[in-house]
Amino acid sequence: MRSTAFAAAIVAMLTACAPQTALLMAALPDGMVPILLSHLERVDDSNLRRVAELDRRADWDGLARFAEENIAQDKLNADWWTVAGYAYSRMGKYSRAVECYSEVVHLTPDNLTGWNLLAQAHRGAGQPDRAIKILNNALLIRRDSPMTFYLLGESYSDVRRFGLAERAYQEGLKLDDKYAPAWFGAGRAYVRMGRRVEAENVVKVLEKLDHRLAFELAESLSRGN
Repeated sequence: MRSTAFAAAIVAMLTACAPQTALLMAALPDGMVPILLSHLERVDDSNLRRVAELDRRADWDGLARFAEENIAQDKLNADWWTVAGYAYSRMGKYSRAVECYSEVVHLTPDNLTGWNLLAQAHRGAGQPDRAIKILNNALLIRRDSPMTFYLLGESYSDVRRFGLAERAYQEGLKLDDKYAPAWFGAGRAYVRMGRRVEAENVVKVLEKLDHRLAFELAESLSRGN
């Protein structure tokens, strides 16, 4: 079992980000990052504690160096490439984060988490079209992740292709009809397409799933954006 200190540090990864990184991390559904890094299977507990400490201190440069040192010893360890990608993302060094997450995808192509993070790094770099291509490629391998469809919807929203975004969110909801982020994304797409009735219906669904998202969507609906 992973240490509680490490788990707490991972939760903290979603807060106190620089503005561009905050945008990137906020696009990840609640719980994605803790789940992601709590499943580092090839990183022993002492190294996990070191990762947690570096994260607690927000020493992203130190965390990147630590990950790179371990990568140098084991280039086939996707976990260390994941940690490195995370550290570089926190520093806003998205080009290097893309390289790291590309290695994760190369080493574990059946694991959609790597594809999701690679797409998010491209979004952080202001390359939503690249993210769309990556996520569609991921869905050629597996179509069982509502999160991947959700992120595809977010990427289409980035380029204002709201019809395609809504369809992606709906595909995710076919897999998990209680997946609140996808409902919110679909509702926001309806608002932006001027489909008020559908957006109002989504607010009602979200009131049962996530009051915060229901309130945000209702506010967006009242503003018309």
